Amino acid sequence: MDDPDAKAPRGERGGHAADPEGAARDICLRMLSRSPRTRAQLADALRRKDVPDDVAERVLGRFTDVGLIDDEAFAKAWVQSRHTGRGLARRALAHELRRRGVADETVNDAVESLDTDREEATARTLVARRLPSTRGVDPAKRTRRLVGMLARKGYPPALAYRVVKEALAEEGAELEDLPEPLD
Repeated sequence: MDDPDAKAPRGERGGHAADPEGAARDICLRMLSRSPRTRAQLADALRRKDVPDDVAERVLGRFTDVGLIDDEAFAKAWVQSRHTGRGLARRALAHELRRRGVADETVNDAVESLDTDREEATARTLVARRLPSTRGVDPAKRTRRLVGMLARKGYPPALAYRVVKEALAEEGAELEDLPEPLD
C-alpha cells in the first residue's frame, strides 16, 4: 500500500500539521545540526515555513533556555573564526553579525573581544602576503591596492595606510610619492 505521507503536502508529512510545535522543533534542530544559527535566523526560517508566531516564540524560547540557541556564544565564535580564517576586522565582523540578526549590544561585546594588537598583526600579515604580487608596480598604485584590500576587510583607513606604508618602507620603496590617506 502507498505511504500516506508520500502524497501529503510537505508541511503535513509526519503529522506536523496537527503539531506545529513539533514541526518548529524539527526545523530548528535540522538547521542547528548543519551549523550554529542565531535566534533571528531561526525565527526567519520558521516564519518562512508559516509556523505561527506564538509557537515559534515558545520553541525558540525553550531552545534558548536549554542552550541550543546562544547568540552571545555564536557572535564570539564568529568573530574569532572569521578574523582568523579571513582576516576580517571589527567593522566587517560587526556588519556580518548584524546581518545575521544579532543584537547591537551582543555585536559590540563580541567585536570588542578582538584585541587591537591582534587586529593590527593580522593586517600586517595580510599585507605581507599580498606585497610580493605587487612588486614592480608604481608605489602609489601598490599603496592603493593594498589599502583597498584592507578596507574591504573592514580595517580603518588610518591603520591600513600606516601598515601598508611601513611594509613598503621595510621593502625599500620610495615613499615620497605615496598619496596621503583619506580619513
